[in-house]
Amino acid sequence: MIVTTKELFAHAYGTYAIGAYNINNLEQAMGLFRGNVESKAPFIIQLSKGARAYTDKRMLEAIIRTAVDVFPDAIFAVHLDHGDEETCMDCIASGFYSSVMIDASAEPFDENIAITRRVVEAAHAKGIVVEAELGKLGGVEEHVAVAEADAKLTDPAQAKEFVERSGCDSLACAIGTSHGAYKFTGSQGLRFDVLEEIQKRLPGFPLVMHGSSSVPQEEVERINAAGGQLKGAKGVDENQFARAAKLGVTKVNIDTDGRLVWCRVHRESFRDDPENFDLRPPGKVFMAEYAKFIAHKNGKLGSAGQLDAIRALLAKK
Repeated sequence: MIVTTKELFAHAYGTYAIGAYNINNLEQAMGLFRGNVESKAPFIIQLSKGARAYTDKRMLEAIIRTAVDVFPDAIFAVHLDHGDEETCMDCIASGFYSSVMIDASAEPFDENIAITRRVVEAAHAKGIVVEAELGKLGGVEEHVAVAEADAKLTDPAQAKEFVERSGCDSLACAIGTSHGAYKFTGSQGLRFDVLEEIQKRLPGFPLVMHGSSSVPQEEVERINAAGGQLKGAKGVDENQFARAAKLGVTKVNIDTDGRLVWCRVHRESFRDDPENFDLRPPGKVFMAEYAKFIAHKNGKLGSAGQLDAIRALLAKK
């Protein structure tokens, strides 16, 4: 069942966070749905601008529509991740997405508000909810690239004004995370002090953490042992998700970790079974491993086991 992020956030706020996972192909979709259904967790399936262009946006949309029938117990939102204004408008017009993110964070404050407001007005007219971003995360994610020197934490003093003027439904905050596999080079970590200040100014308002992959060191080591060269990759401590959820974070974006699982499975397959030329054996392994990974993340987010409660809440509406 496809729902809006607003419906999911209403149940999660202050208690747990919803996992928002990016997909690009069939195998990721299958592993994602299996992992969430097995752990009985609501979730958000994210399609980025790059994912929509990887083959054809209609291919991924068709996979998701089919998954609704294949996994009738699943409850999830379909979300555009890091959209520009043009892509947001295309997704809104499609009638398929239940949520879009407009990322105008690279623009000056007033221009960010103006762009976000235009997207909000178009989305709300069709019952679609909008996530916006204030502040700049460092790192690289597809078309979004911000040098660490240019990264900027969200200013709590601006957060309330931004939400009120833009009309957005949730706010992605820059609190020390970054995109990609190289999030931290030293002792950096999440800035809970900044998050606390934002929540004080926006009590009850859903906040979002981007760039929140944990970059499991076991995955990194196995990738490198199979010929990879990921040196110094480091991510967010997944044990901090619960603390962030209590401070208003209702959505946690996880993309890089899924790519690491894919990379590890295929590198080990090529190393251990060099005579194989069939794409299906490693694909089957990946789907099972990704499902296991998703279930584990949901446990850390606190969303595991929440599916029945969400279903009961939706049934009352």
